[in-house]
Amino acid sequence: MSRPELLVLCGLHAPGTEAVIARIRTLDPDVAVLHHDLRDIGSGHVHRRLRHGDHDERTVLELAHGCLSCTLREDLLPQLHLLSEPGGPRRIVLHLDPALEPEQVCWSLLHVLVDDAPITDRVDLRGVITCIDAGSWLDDATGDSTLDERGLAELPDDERTVAQVAVGQAEFADVLVHTGTADAWQLARTDAVMERLAPAATRMLLSGLDARVLLGDLPQAARRGRPDDVHGPLLRGQPPLTRDCGVQLSVFSARRPFHPERLHDAIDALLDGVVRTRGRIWLATRPEAVLWVESAGGGLRIGHAGEWLAAGDADAWAAAGPERRALASLGWHPRFADRAQDIVVLSHAASPTDIEAALADALLTDAELAAGEAAWRALPDPFGWWHTDPCDEPAGLAAAGHPDTEHEEH
Repeated sequence: MSRPELLVLCGLHAPGTEAVIARIRTLDPDVAVLHHDLRDIGSGHVHRRLRHGDHDERTVLELAHGCLSCTLREDLLPQLHLLSEPGGPRRIVLHLDPALEPEQVCWSLLHVLVDDAPITDRVDLRGVITCIDAGSWLDDATGDSTLDERGLAELPDDERTVAQVAVGQAEFADVLVHTGTADAWQLARTDAVMERLAPAATRMLLSGLDARVLLGDLPQAARRGRPDDVHGPLLRGQPPLTRDCGVQLSVFSARRPFHPERLHDAIDALLDGVVRTRGRIWLATRPEAVLWVESAGGGLRIGHAGEWLAAGDADAWAAAGPERRALASLGWHPRFADRAQDIVVLSHAASPTDIEAALADALLTDAELAAGEAAWRALPDPFGWWHTDPCDEPAGLAAAGHPDTEHEEH
């Protein structure tokens, strides 16, 4: 028996996602649309809507244990399980609330068990469709407004900005649909960002939406709903490294650790005029730890992402994937082994030269490097393991599939 195809649809622009649903239902009438509306979550309710043909069912759910993740896990996955039964629809569109990022949802589809198996054993996860309003997306993706200020669902312990959601939705797309209106310059700048942020994604205008939106013929480099490995290559799909409309992708690499205080002082260089920062960093005070840095607009988070292979034993090497072992072997340093700084920065209104200079100035000097690891560990470290700014506020919890969050900047 063939599995129903599952398409994940997301975007901040609600009219755009509804227009895409209407087009998909025209292309294939045998499609079910499942949506969980989170706008009423502050009062402890989630509104589920299921559409299939002439059937349109609305259900109000109580927030399970006061937890959104539990509520979705206990309802969304069983609903998909039911829809995958014989006699169900040929296709399912999982229409995400605007406040949700598809990577965390897809991680749950791939890893959370229902009846001792992930739901992807019963449905064919084709990939992600993201709607972007080219007239407002770049402003959203480079600002520092919170979800609450935007009128989006305010989830418990959620410190994400609109920029973090907008960038996360676009970055994870297999198909990007331009909705809304934009002048030629806005569209050109947004396209320049998308070509570097999601280079493998097919880009389409809502007015020209065709059967490609069904995700039946994706390029080989498409994500197909599969999250990245934080230890994998940082550049996917061979994005251009040239400058276009003021937008540029740059790579910073170094084989010496960061001084924690100087890196903390340099953080603004990763936020001002920057759409996205992603990468692995090596702090002098923590020579064993791989730290993951990720920013979007005015929001940044740094989390623990495991250990360098240099710090582990034979079991750590065996547990690493073949791609990570190959990359580590190719770049193995006689003193520092696989430890390195690897950061990719996508800027739209900042100088890549200034960003590189700020990061280079944050590295240990030759004298500090020569002092050795015992001296490095004694350096002041403003990051901490659970640190936020301002320092007296508790840290938010990391989203599923992301490294453990230990530092937040807004």
